[in-house]
Amino acid sequence: MSSGGEMADVESGSRVPRRVTRANGAGGTARKRLRSPIDHQRAEFLRRCRERIQPAELGLPESKRKRTHGLRREDVAALSGVSVSWYTWLEQGREMRVSDEVLERLCRTFRLTEDERIYLFSLVQHRMPRVQGDALPEAPAEIVRMINSLNTPAIAMNLRWDVLAWNHVNSAIFRDYGEFPPGERNLLHILFTRPVRHMTPAQHENMARRLVARLRFDYSKCADDPKFEALIRHLNTVSPLFNRLWRLPDFTLRSYGLHRFTHPKYGELAFEHTSCVPDGHPNIRVVICTPDNAAAKRAVAQVNAELAKAQKPG
Repeated sequence: MSSGGEMADVESGSRVPRRVTRANGAGGTARKRLRSPIDHQRAEFLRRCRERIQPAELGLPESKRKRTHGLRREDVAALSGVSVSWYTWLEQGREMRVSDEVLERLCRTFRLTEDERIYLFSLVQHRMPRVQGDALPEAPAEIVRMINSLNTPAIAMNLRWDVLAWNHVNSAIFRDYGEFPPGERNLLHILFTRPVRHMTPAQHENMARRLVARLRFDYSKCADDPKFEALIRHLNTVSPLFNRLWRLPDFTLRSYGLHRFTHPKYGELAFEHTSCVPDGHPNIRVVICTPDNAAAKRAVAQVNAELAKAQKPG
């Protein structure tokens, strides 16, 4: 028995956690630990998930108990490969450790949407789940519309740093990803395998160091993606700079910032790069470049004026 009051192998069902108690300061009697609002949310969510699925949908016999709606706890436990006692504790909102594997089985049993899956992981593990399968191959339509509505350079990427969408201002000032074959529109591949003519070697390495430090976090979220693994292996092989930086322990969640470079048409430009994750799309990052000096503001204004003129009929 562990000192923390939990028994081993609770998920498999052989044993269940002991009830956590505290001594009452006045009379010394034991009382149950109070559950938090999050614990109550988890309990209510799991009950709703269980009750909305009819046994007949899964080929199970209907319960003879009149007050039972949807699946019984016994059904959920059997379908998810856990003990009834263990699942009962989970649904009651008790404090317990739950592995990714078991949570994923519950998600399949309850036929959760991706949003509901993320919510369940947040309720139980207080974090986002790992990415499953391949990264998104294209940007959702609402993300494309948002980027195109901006009058500053902007792109949308998946966690593997494939560029999924970009606007016309980005094409005019940075690069037009439409000139690359679809399979080569990866920002990391472009920056580490092609010459960056508008940056000095020192500027390029400083930028690359920040990006690789951020890449470590994205990689940790979807390390099971074979294409991501292939990208890392390829960059380590073809880019000595990437190979050296990937071996360093540097890590950051703030890979962007002020970016200065010399544009062949617009001169010395400075843009502040910021990123955000759109609601409902946790595996997409939108990078927005805001002009930070007078030359950059003039360049953005000129590009937008040219775009507006080109769109006028006649």
